Amino acid sequence: MRVAVVHDWLVTFAGAEKVLAEIISLWPQADLFSVVDFFSDAERKKIGGKVATTTFIQRLPQARKRYQLYLPLMPLAIEQLDLSGYDLIISSSHAVAKGVMTGPDQLHICYCHSPIRYAWDLQNQYLIESNKSEGLKGWLARYLLFKIRNWDARTANNVEHFVSNSNYIGRRIGKVYKREATTIYPGVDVQDFAFTPDKEDFYLTASRMVPYKKMDLIVRAFSAMPDKKLVVIGDGPQFDKVKQAAGPNVRVLGYQPFEVLRDHMQRCRAFVFAAEEDFGITPVEAQACGTPVIAFGKGGALETVVEGKTGMFFYEQTEAAICAAISQFESAEDFDPTTIRAHAEQFAPEVFRDKFKRFVDDKCQAFFAGWKHLQ
Repeated sequence: MRVAVVHDWLVTFAGAEKVLAEIISLWPQADLFSVVDFFSDAERKKIGGKVATTTFIQRLPQARKRYQLYLPLMPLAIEQLDLSGYDLIISSSHAVAKGVMTGPDQLHICYCHSPIRYAWDLQNQYLIESNKSEGLKGWLARYLLFKIRNWDARTANNVEHFVSNSNYIGRRIGKVYKREATTIYPGVDVQDFAFTPDKEDFYLTASRMVPYKKMDLIVRAFSAMPDKKLVVIGDGPQFDKVKQAAGPNVRVLGYQPFEVLRDHMQRCRAFVFAAEEDFGITPVEAQACGTPVIAFGKGGALETVVEGKTGMFFYEQTEAAICAAISQFESAEDFDPTTIRAHAEQFAPEVFRDKFKRFVDDKCQAFFAGWKHLQ
């Protein structure tokens, strides 16, 4: 079995790249393909030392730092990758990887982190946040996204089977591609987050500080509750905005090493999460520590947090809703750290590897047995 693994781009090692690493661990003989590959040596070790075969975008000016500006060229670029020598193609896609061209005797399975968010239901939010919602620049951006949507919908036909990282994304796949998807949750390194039953009297939020994460919203809410303590870990374009919103009871630590983040996750009273995420890894990591989660009740959090047992939800992204949730949390019965940890363990990497391997093996057996029968 000749196997190819296709990933959108290799620039930073984040959630999608963790899934990629697990896929490569299952098929270490596979060849890797990507639009660009700018991984550091340390990041490359996490994917088995593999160097991807890349596209012409790799050689374009400033591709390392501004690769996303070349998004309009990526559909063309990904279609130029020659996968004709492979039997099984596994794409790990949140943008264009699923658009690789395959033939009738090749099985293509896509692990879909999401259809292209900024081209579909999050288009208007993306245009506003990137200052491209008005004027000639806005019209050009909308036209390019229109073209990408058409390409994205059409190339869903290249895929035999979709796997989604949550039921939430499965519904988005159904809406956009008119295809069914099987949900297999991504693996979370719960073993790296030691169970700690004893908690201290402070709350924690941690994330990259970009608009949709709503870090400034959490900070403003806690600043309006001076008797509550909040620690904020993370960095990003909105760091100054978050810092300015912080009252005396809010400590903004900026970027911190993993050990510092884990220590705060283990000791905090609860982890606060206000983003609408496709899956959301950090709430699971917090639960692995035995820490309850107070999360926005939409998206993947609804599948990783059990209300009343491992945390609770607020249903509006407003300061008032967060304040009410904190008050409700403090008046609720104590959450059992042991129960919270046990819940997090169902998202362990070995669970993902077992389910995904069995899924692919079953589809290969059905596909290739049927194909050989027709020869």
